[in-house]
Amino acid sequence: MPGRKVRMSSCSSLFIIGTSLTNPTSKTMKVSGTTGTKRHHHHHHHHSAKANKTAAAVAAAMANNESKNLSPVFSSKSRSNNSNDNGGLSASASAHAAIERDVTTLSNMNNLPAPTALEALQTSNDRLRTIIAALHCNILIRKLDLVRNLEYIANVLEAVQQDETRKKQRHSPKVPVRRRLMEEDDGVLSEIEPDTVPNEVRDWLTMTFTRSMSTLKRRPSDKPKFRSVAQAIRAGIMVDRIFRQNTSILSNILQQTINEWTFDVFSVNEFTNGQSLRYVGFELMQRYNLPNKLHISMTALQSFLEQMENGYSKYKNPYHNLIHAADVLQTTYQIVYNSGLMVENWLTDHDLFAMFIAAIVHDFEHTGTSNNFHIQSRSDVALIYNDRAVLENHHVSAAFRLMRMEEYNIVSEFTSEEYKNFRHLVIEMVLATDMSCHFTQLKTMKSLLSLPENVEKAKALALILHCADISHPGKPWDIHHTWTQSLMEEFFKQGEKEKDLGLPCSPLCDRENTLIAESQIGFIQYIVEPSFVVMGDMLDKVLKSLVVSDSELLSPSIPSRSLVSSPVPSGESSAESNAHPEEQNGHEKKLPLSMTTPISRPTTVRRPWADYLKSNRDRWVKEAEEERRRKELKVIEEEP
Repeated sequence: MPGRKVRMSSCSSLFIIGTSLTNPTSKTMKVSGTTGTKRHHHHHHHHSAKANKTAAAVAAAMANNESKNLSPVFSSKSRSNNSNDNGGLSASASAHAAIERDVTTLSNMNNLPAPTALEALQTSNDRLRTIIAALHCNILIRKLDLVRNLEYIANVLEAVQQDETRKKQRHSPKVPVRRRLMEEDDGVLSEIEPDTVPNEVRDWLTMTFTRSMSTLKRRPSDKPKFRSVAQAIRAGIMVDRIFRQNTSILSNILQQTINEWTFDVFSVNEFTNGQSLRYVGFELMQRYNLPNKLHISMTALQSFLEQMENGYSKYKNPYHNLIHAADVLQTTYQIVYNSGLMVENWLTDHDLFAMFIAAIVHDFEHTGTSNNFHIQSRSDVALIYNDRAVLENHHVSAAFRLMRMEEYNIVSEFTSEEYKNFRHLVIEMVLATDMSCHFTQLKTMKSLLSLPENVEKAKALALILHCADISHPGKPWDIHHTWTQSLMEEFFKQGEKEKDLGLPCSPLCDRENTLIAESQIGFIQYIVEPSFVVMGDMLDKVLKSLVVSDSELLSPSIPSRSLVSSPVPSGESSAESNAHPEEQNGHEKKLPLSMTTPISRPTTVRRPWADYLKSNRDRWVKEAEEERRRKELKVIEEEP
């Protein structure tokens, strides 16, 4: 978000990503006479030794990567898990840690040698090898750091080429510059196959590096660029490959961490340059192969997700933005996945797609103000929807209006019945996020749980989305606290708008008098915790009903429900897809494939949010005591 200070959590060093094996703040070497030669000799040996050490570290880390998966990078618990290793770090893990530790210096571009300085060559070499080492070890590099370092390296290469060109011109025959340069380009370009150069790279190089007439007629004082366009193409290909490898690494990390309750969406958004919603959305759609199964145009899906991000960014909200949408999407999925219902044939492919879309659109074009604000200010959207679920109606209506346009039509291949069911489920889920319906929704679900009949799927999914929408108090503290700060800032901005309009200031919207800690204690105790208790009980009932159905179906000729067609992540085997979430980490045995042997499966849902709700509430209690103290001191200071 513009202006938001990115949260640096315990795993922040992992999403800054990349290692530098040199110290860029080392003193610049002055080259003059014999003294300069001697110091350069010492400097060279220092870096050579360091390079050998780096090579050994990289080799060890690469060997380690071959034998086991990396720890989840975007998980808030990644570092804490690593601290429990018995007997200390292994050699390979230590090498990987060394690369991770040194990589942060890639972000430090201060005090680097000037591109024309002799030591700049060694610095460039070290930094380029750092990038390569990080990529080999699946350590991500932040795009900004990568671009700045490659630009620096390119400047150094240009300075070297300038010096080499001047030397050649002094000793070469007087061949016209234009003819000589064109001959060089033609000779080297003939060695490169056009198919090896991506179109976007070729276009960029054509505009930037090709020798046009204006370039050939440059003044003698102008700085020459690369020796030939072919060399520029090679450099472009290298940059393109690095970015492609980073994208591949991101995809691998999402695959490893997207199932986790501690998924850190802020880190994902940082690395994807503010495009976390489309990345998480694509990952989940592709994970279950929904575009192929439901004949969804990939172009339309991409355009739709881009428009979703644009809509979420329309009002530059601190809280209700695309990061929140990505977080709610992943949390909604994680709740269902964690319960084991993804492999119990509870959801069809169309149900799963509707669930994802409902989570994606649930706050589309949110204005950063509440329904009550729209009603009190008599806004256009309040008039359109008659003061009822004003924003929620707009979110879902605007999304479906977007789908009517051919460019964004992700449901063009649905039959009339499929579209009708899809639309009904999305509307039901999004409208249930209206907080004014909170207590009614919980009361209704409690009544349904007391009945012997199964819970209606639409109502179950609606409660899951509602809980995901208010779930951040059940996440690790650093994630929860960041969301709280963003939400309170949005509330305070609404309060300022209300004052400007002469309206009463809404609760929690007064920047000067709101007690943040107290508000969060009440929010957890009276809203979030009861909601998650009811949702957990509901998931237990759904899971038990499916297990009972399985036991009734078991026979030598009829497979159990969990072994028939259901949404299965692409690339997973049937055995893996039927395993309980706890068993997919490789720590427990996979489920047997026998269709005639009863399979013992859990009938209760794990509730990872419970401990976080308690610990976060306890922390807010301490914060509230400090808050009260500060307020009392302020009152004393203001007294005459």
